[in-house]
Amino acid sequence: MTRETTISILIIASLLAAAFIAQAMGETFYITLATRMAILGLAATGLNIALGLGGLVSFGHAAFFGIGGYAAGILATHAFNSEPLLLGLPGTNQMIVIWITGAIAAGLVAVLIGLISLRTSGVYFIMITLAFAQMIYYFAISWPAYGGEDGLSIYVRNTFPGMNTLAPMSFFLICFGLLALGLIVFAMLRDSRFGAALQAGRQNETRLAAVGIGPFRVRLTAFVISAMMTALAGALFADLNRFVSPSMFSWHMSGELIVLIILGGVGRLAGPLAGAIVYVLFEFALGGITEHWQFFLGLILLAVVLFARGGVMGLLAGRARHG
Repeated sequence: MTRETTISILIIASLLAAAFIAQAMGETFYITLATRMAILGLAATGLNIALGLGGLVSFGHAAFFGIGGYAAGILATHAFNSEPLLLGLPGTNQMIVIWITGAIAAGLVAVLIGLISLRTSGVYFIMITLAFAQMIYYFAISWPAYGGEDGLSIYVRNTFPGMNTLAPMSFFLICFGLLALGLIVFAMLRDSRFGAALQAGRQNETRLAAVGIGPFRVRLTAFVISAMMTALAGALFADLNRFVSPSMFSWHMSGELIVLIILGGVGRLAGPLAGAIVYVLFEFALGGITEHWQFFLGLILLAVVLFARGGVMGLLAGRARHG
């Protein structure tokens, strides 16, 4: 077992242990903080597939995060009001159905966005993904059927078989389980032939094409998988807050996910989770002191970029091995 693997396991285990300690102390608020860390870690892990492995700096992943959130909100609202959806389909408050719906919807949108944006690179790719996300953001604002700019409330938390999702610890365990599954998927992709091709395309796509592998198809597949995982996190985020709003689609959300990856370590297994833990802790510790807490986070991010480019994982585990 490598040093990085050991540290990754310790970071993941520390999040789980923190939630159980908070439960033993009766501090449900800290369980909610741990849940937020797990959800943001899952969303950033999804982006890490595209950014960390494929070198695709997407500034539009908030679109997929929001799609997952609105899938949860819309389906739950129709189930609560006993109103049919489009084509007479019923709503539902079953988390598993909501996750599948949100992931499929995000995957289809990712195919459309990827077919256009992946024909570009560099700053052009960044701007096109940002443009698509902003288009969806303004569509959500102008969609009065589901709250428009005011957003949409989820009156009762959606259900999961055999668990009381209203109990903070139960909901945390659901989110933690999906985070663990997301990290397993990331590790499998990274260590597979597909992951090797994706990383090779990031370094030199001409050589990848020369051995008969189409860089475009590899990147599009990674982009879609990345979007579906981020949408899953969006659905959990909506359930955590019992509220969805167009802000889930905003470019600020995309930037936040990129910040999490940079803080934790780009392309590292537990990097996004480590970044999410640092981010939420700073938000909690400094948010009560000043509303400008992000200024201090910015200073830390600047220090990471200048002096610790491997992020938290780089400081703890050293340089990453390259695929």
